[in-house]
Amino acid sequence: MKRKWKIWLIIIGVIVLAGGVIAGANYSKRGIVEVQTGRAMRQDLSSIVTASGEIKPKNYINIGANAQGVITQIVVKEGDRVRKGELLAMLESVQPQADVNAQKATLDSAEADTTSAEASLRAADENFTSALATVDRSKADLEQAKLDFARGQQLLEDRLIAKQEFDTRRTTYESRAAAVREAEARVAQAKAQQAQAASQVIGTQKRIAQGKAMLTRFDDILRKHNTYAPLDGVVTNLPVRVGETVVPGIQNSSASTIMTIADMSLITAEVKVDETDIVNVALGQAGDITIDAIPNKIFKGHVTEIGNTAILRSTGQAASQSAISSQEAKDFKVVLALDNPPDEVRPGLSATAKITTATRKTALTIPIQALTVRQKGDLEPEKKGGVQAASKPDPAAEKARKEEIQGVWVIAGGKAEFRKVDTGITGATDIEVLTGLKDGDEIVTGSYKAIRTIRNETKVKVNNEIKVAAKTD
Repeated sequence: MKRKWKIWLIIIGVIVLAGGVIAGANYSKRGIVEVQTGRAMRQDLSSIVTASGEIKPKNYINIGANAQGVITQIVVKEGDRVRKGELLAMLESVQPQADVNAQKATLDSAEADTTSAEASLRAADENFTSALATVDRSKADLEQAKLDFARGQQLLEDRLIAKQEFDTRRTTYESRAAAVREAEARVAQAKAQQAQAASQVIGTQKRIAQGKAMLTRFDDILRKHNTYAPLDGVVTNLPVRVGETVVPGIQNSSASTIMTIADMSLITAEVKVDETDIVNVALGQAGDITIDAIPNKIFKGHVTEIGNTAILRSTGQAASQSAISSQEAKDFKVVLALDNPPDEVRPGLSATAKITTATRKTALTIPIQALTVRQKGDLEPEKKGGVQAASKPDPAAEKARKEEIQGVWVIAGGKAEFRKVDTGITGATDIEVLTGLKDGDEIVTGSYKAIRTIRNETKVKVNNEIKVAAKTD
């Protein structure tokens, strides 16, 4: 019986001893925080802004109707490449075509009249020239007859010729004078005919000019019943069909838009960048563009345009056009030109752009999650000696205590020490450290709770097995 009691006493003693050992171990671990750590290290770092949007041509034109009518023919289809000036579609044009034909006939008649008038003018010019020549000959004959008549008068007075011969010379003189008057009358008549013919020519020329102007007008009206390509490009939208009626002058109406042609010589990705990132984006920055419809390919591009107007994310409307003030998230339009766009690209395809806003070579970096913020008062050592008597707080001191400091927890001698740091650019997972750390410093990277709650000079236990296991999974 005594032996049985001895055994029980030994068992109880062992239990008490084990409990004491465990209690002592737990007491020794009191105040120790388990953390995961990493190292400050040098590496190349790039700051990337990621934004999504769609592929758009730099220039595209919505071709509207210039005349009202029924579409009789569409000579292209969606996706076709067209050249500037190429015929695209035709509208019903019976009346304008008839006007053109009638005006051409009128113009042909006016041109024929002009030809006839010009011929009459040439004949009148010839008659006038001939009449002038006749006048000159008649005047010469008259002068000769005048001399003969004067000589006959003298001879008659000297009784050297017969009265009959004198009468003949006088009659000849009078006849030649009448011939001169008749020739001068013909000159006047020929001149009048010449002026009339010239007037007819001018009249028919005016009719031709007017006819050509009217023909140009009718040709313009007829041309407006056809649609021609304004630029080289691709037909990206063709909402109408043969037999439908189009109406000009109505904006944003399907009845006024025949098709859309996009200039595919310069393809862009139009993306929306968050307002917190837009300040880092600049013209000329390089970007990698991926297109959802063309997987496993990355296209190079560069920023060509940055919007100045904020766009409401919920409605897509410009914030300046919104009737009410809104605190919702906003985006800004950024356009990147693709350096070598693929042939299979189409407007409207979804795209994602990663814009490199800054790069650093061999920058000192730490994981982003290691960065934290503390109030200055939380980093001061706790005062010993218990609670002191309350006194009126100093506002300046209180303000200084609430000052927020950015930093990281550095492992030094088994304790966590808060170190203020200045940061630079931010990468995908790491951030650049400008001051406060050196290459190889061990810093606390987890857990999130430990980083947020740990206090200065707290003893820590490094356990990176959790991090390794997470990476393995």
